[in-house]
Amino acid sequence: MKSSVVKVAAVMAFICNAVGAFAQALPTEAIPIDAGEVQRVLSTITAPQGDQQIRVVDMGRYNLAVGVLHRGKTTDTPGAPINGLVHSKVTETYYIISGAGTLVTGGSLANPRAFPADNEVVTTLAGPSTTGPIEHGTERPVKAGDVIIIPAGVPHGWTHVPDHVDYLSVRPDLDKVLPAGYSHPMLRK
Repeated sequence: MKSSVVKVAAVMAFICNAVGAFAQALPTEAIPIDAGEVQRVLSTITAPQGDQQIRVVDMGRYNLAVGVLHRGKTTDTPGAPINGLVHSKVTETYYIISGAGTLVTGGSLANPRAFPADNEVVTTLAGPSTTGPIEHGTERPVKAGDVIIIPAGVPHGWTHVPDHVDYLSVRPDLDKVLPAGYSHPMLRK
């Protein structure tokens, strides 16, 4: 009986230590991302379109990611399909920083193709995702200052971008598919 009590005590001590360590890992202060950091990360996007994660923070029951994205001028062909994405586990909230364009959301993806598990979109940016032409989506013009919430599972893509659109994406990650503790290399000390 004495060895059972010792085993139970050891297990309880382990659990208490694990819970204590987990609780200590949670943020206890605000996590600022200043405008200069956003601009530095945005400046690393040199392609006509790009997505860079700024930070992924472990919030306990979920991770919270903040990224910055750029979409350059589109050369739209009337009637041509608009390519889109679907993130199966991560919702996104966009805040348009500058520029304007037409965001297409909803409908479905024709012939969806999954990103490989080792692709940066999956590992760092937005978790498991697929891409393909959007069918029957809703087009809505957006401009600087607008906020758009795109739930997980909703197709989304851009068209009619006359010059550019830059935007922040706040990504609550309830399934913890994004790498907690990530900071963009430009911001690492």
